[in-house]
Formats: sequence, C-alpha cells, structure tokens
Amino acid sequence: MVNKEQVEGKVTEAKGKVTGDDSEELKGKIKEKYGEAKEKAEELVDDVASKVNDLFDKKDKK
Repeated sequence: MVNKEQVEGKVTEAKGKVTGDDSEELKGKIKEKYGEAKEKAEELVDDVASKVNDLFDKKDKK
C-alpha cells in the first residue's frame, strides 16, 4: 500500500526532474524513502500486535 509520503515524494522528485532542480529531486527521493520506512514500521507493529493477541487468545483457551 502506498502512503501519503511516498506519493508526495514521487511528485516532488518528478517536479525536480522536470525543472532540473537536483535539490528538489533529492527531497522527493528522501520523502519517498521515508514513506517506505514508515510503511514497514507500521507493518511490523501490526505483526507484533497480532502475535501478542494470538498468545493471549491461546492463554485464555487453556
């Protein structure tokens, strides 16, 4: 799933390429990578929460 930061990063990068502004292009790449890292962190949190919930569910069934 693509998040807001990834989309904004791609747009900023494209704007930098079109205008020839290397700084703007770099800002876009950084923002896109930030969005990817944020997405991975959210997925990790979801995975951990799911595993913790599974452990509590198993404990409650005993």
